[in-house]
Amino acid sequence: MKKTLLLLSLVAAPALAGEGKWTPQQVLELDPAWLKAQGLQVPPERLWDPKRGTGLLAGAVNVGGCTGAFISETGLVITNHHCVFSVIQEHSTPQRDLITQGFLAKNREEELPGKGSRIQVPRSFTDVTKEMFAVVPAGADDLTRQKALERKEKELVAECEKRPATRCRVAGFDGGVQFVLIDSVELTDVRLVYAPPRAVGEYGGEEDNWMWPRHTGDFSIIRAYSAPDGSSAKYSPQNVPYKAEFFFPLATEGVKPDDFVMVLGYPGTTFRALLADDMAERQARYYPRVVDVYGELIRILEEEGEKDAAGKIAVASGLKGLHNRYKNAGGQLAGLKRGRIVEKQREAEAAVAAWAETRKEYAGALKARTELLSLQAEKAKTFEREFLLDMLKMGAKGPSLAVTLARLAQERAKPDLERRPEYMERELPRLKDRLEREQKNFFAPADKRMFLALVRRAQSLGEGERIAAIDKHFGRKYVEKQVSAKLNALYARSKVMDLAERLKMAGETEAQLRARKDPLLDLGLDLAAEVVALDELRDRRAGANVRLMPEWRRAVMAHAGKPVAPDANSTLRVTFAKVKGYAPRDGAFYTPQTTLSGVMEKHTGQEPFDVPGKVAAAAEAKKYGPWVDERLKDVPVNFLADADTTGGNSGSPTVNGKGQLVGVNFDRVWENVANDFGYNPDVARNVNVDVRYVLWLLDQVEDADGLLRELGVRKAASAQESR
Repeated sequence: MKKTLLLLSLVAAPALAGEGKWTPQQVLELDPAWLKAQGLQVPPERLWDPKRGTGLLAGAVNVGGCTGAFISETGLVITNHHCVFSVIQEHSTPQRDLITQGFLAKNREEELPGKGSRIQVPRSFTDVTKEMFAVVPAGADDLTRQKALERKEKELVAECEKRPATRCRVAGFDGGVQFVLIDSVELTDVRLVYAPPRAVGEYGGEEDNWMWPRHTGDFSIIRAYSAPDGSSAKYSPQNVPYKAEFFFPLATEGVKPDDFVMVLGYPGTTFRALLADDMAERQARYYPRVVDVYGELIRILEEEGEKDAAGKIAVASGLKGLHNRYKNAGGQLAGLKRGRIVEKQREAEAAVAAWAETRKEYAGALKARTELLSLQAEKAKTFEREFLLDMLKMGAKGPSLAVTLARLAQERAKPDLERRPEYMERELPRLKDRLEREQKNFFAPADKRMFLALVRRAQSLGEGERIAAIDKHFGRKYVEKQVSAKLNALYARSKVMDLAERLKMAGETEAQLRARKDPLLDLGLDLAAEVVALDELRDRRAGANVRLMPEWRRAVMAHAGKPVAPDANSTLRVTFAKVKGYAPRDGAFYTPQTTLSGVMEKHTGQEPFDVPGKVAAAAEAKKYGPWVDERLKDVPVNFLADADTTGGNSGSPTVNGKGQLVGVNFDRVWENVANDFGYNPDVARNVNVDVRYVLWLLDQVEDADGLLRELGVRKAASAQESR
């Protein structure tokens, strides 16, 4: 690592239980005696070597919005079933339904490549705060500030990515208190090795999602490949398994209550630094709107999918994502209310403000807070329009792809460093992957109904929030028969949903796209104009935020007088925890482990509690093998810990004090969903697949002898069985 800057000096042993998503460098500043007392059995320097800028933490890898973990030196990675669902879907047909049946590669030749799948292995972290702010002109307005910072970020990334097979990014911490350049090697040949049947990987479905007790085998195993010389390479039969420097051996003894564990990974976004008014806006408007809109889209996909077997496969991935965000939003609302989180934040904010008023050096923080509150009030005026415009960009495939093609053509006409980040040359392979992959997710009847629902909502907006492109193409008043006819004609006359034509469009100029006279493209071009204007507005807001938030955050941290881990931002973090249960409500207590017997107790033979036959047969015969927990007299399935996790931690390795994998994180409990806004030790619990359930399925159900030997546990299993 070239150089680093601590976000906060951690001089005392924190009495924070599981709270805190700590950066690798911060781990080295935690009191080693405290860590040892908690249960860490390896030196902190083994977790992270500041001289090399790497360590055991780098065994946790970024798997495209999720986390994974190397579990062998031969490139095997364990992550969540839902994190590789798109790969499973990609290779599924009604005749070979891997989603339902699951998949096991008997040898490496049978492993299935994932189109567009990538794994990023962290290599170094460099503080670039001074370099970033040095480019902001004196007296710059907010838009100029943001543009200057964005330009510098692009330059730093471009320089970093001159190294082959490298993926870099600049991450901001605490609203701009610090900027760090993260350098990772990117592996692009990723193949599916094992996925359990859906009825295992999603056991309990949406009914059990975010709930406890849980009995879900939400894990899959993939493998990263490299060229024979060890360098990253695209898929090729000549590629060899990637040799991982750091990996987590499997702890066949598992865990028990009160055991120390660590959860490593790439938590996405948390909101603990938000002002109370920002939190209140999410509670009053954003999450209710997600519940409303996503709920309607879910109903559409479910109804249309039931009418057609191929359609059901096509909508499966999108439906899964919508369900998760929908239920998450409900949990956020319940948790915000239950924990009085907004009220507590308002009280904490007032305490910091009162403290700052007595200290001249923090006068700027008070002024910054006042202006941040004003910005939030201004943003609230156009909330509905912005929400729907975002949904049109990401909801139905038709308008979403049309907008993408329009923006791609417009941005490609600019020099690379002047483009929006998502349309730079470095992103084009990902864009192409998406343009191809979405064909597998397209089911016309469902797509049209979703688009119709979004048009109806747009046509009901007030005068100050109209979406001009929708008014132009569908009129200002919603008459279902008329709008539906226009929409059907739009799809019928368009080539956007033809894969071959869409890929041609991706290489055309804006003039060429307009010359096609394609009605869906024309709509996309009109929507794109409004997207551009919204992007500029949001850039201006971002510039204001990076001007104001650091001032306020410095006061917050100074007032705290103790370690304050920064909000999650999809960078590598570790949280320390203990295996423990919790009391969800008065008079009830949940133990921290569930078992195979519990799986069978829930079994009804109907979704979402329909245990696959081969799993049920092994369970009913009590074929536990060496994976039985002597205390439980059963095979452990899931366990709880008080780790500080969020979205992005899906697939995170849960490891013991020796650095061995004991589980795979996949969820939080319902009472803990609002953990994104504030950590509550009473209910902060993450849900993990127990490694012994993973091994039981591979051993007693799948007879995956080769895979177990590669994982180094087959010999151990035989020894235990002989006792």
